[in-house]
Amino acid sequence: MSNVKIVFSDIDGTVLTSQHEVTSQTKDAVKKLVAEDIPFVLVSARMPEAIYPITEDMGIKMPIICYSGAYVLDREGQELASDFMEAAPVRQLLGDIAAAFPKVTVNFYSAHHWYVTDKADARVKREEDITSAQAEQADFDALLKQGILPHKILLMAEPADCAAAEKYFQQHYPQFQVARSSDILLEIMDGKVSKAAGIAVLLQHYGFDKSEALSFGDNYNDLAMLEYTGMSVAMGNAPDDVKAVAKAVTASNNDSGIAVFLAAQKII
Repeated sequence: MSNVKIVFSDIDGTVLTSQHEVTSQTKDAVKKLVAEDIPFVLVSARMPEAIYPITEDMGIKMPIICYSGAYVLDREGQELASDFMEAAPVRQLLGDIAAAFPKVTVNFYSAHHWYVTDKADARVKREEDITSAQAEQADFDALLKQGILPHKILLMAEPADCAAAEKYFQQHYPQFQVARSSDILLEIMDGKVSKAAGIAVLLQHYGFDKSEALSFGDNYNDLAMLEYTGMSVAMGNAPDDVKAVAKAVTASNNDSGIAVFLAAQKII
């Protein structure tokens, strides 16, 4: 395992515990990696402002891959890649959501901004509490008319609606990437976007090959990443079919699975 030159990790269910915290063991392990000049990169469907509180808590400046690969920033926060969704299909999508799934909460993410139609929505408040990011109230049609395009549309819904919406939008919008990141969250992005594509941008930035990359993940939206990197590890809390894709399985997110694996393989 000594050929690992860069490590990528999903956030929720992977580097974070069920209490949305990073264990002291995981923090120590990541600091050891960075001390050995092995970059550690957080890869998430989250926006930058929902990732930076975690990097600050860990005490480490690092590159980040946001919106599941649609927005890639270097360790100084400079943009390396940006893939927006196109206005016409987004306008159609928003109309379809309102007509077919009126009970869902729609979120419009663009670069460093998170727009919602109702800041008082309980689901929005919950996401603010979990991520420390702040939503802004706006009219989505007005944003599109101003030329503000989304990196991601996020639907917050009850599990049954979330599953039905995933199936519906995968079928009707082949130009978009549509995937649940949890049983109540559905992520919709440009079809070119994937965590693997985001990783490819950073590998090129550093001059590394994918065979020199290690990734950690726990859910279905991590599959592209786990299949892409030379070494891949599923968390103990991952579903069995995610574990089947990864090359190894470690302890759960609550048991510092990242630190456990890095130590066992003598990477740190």
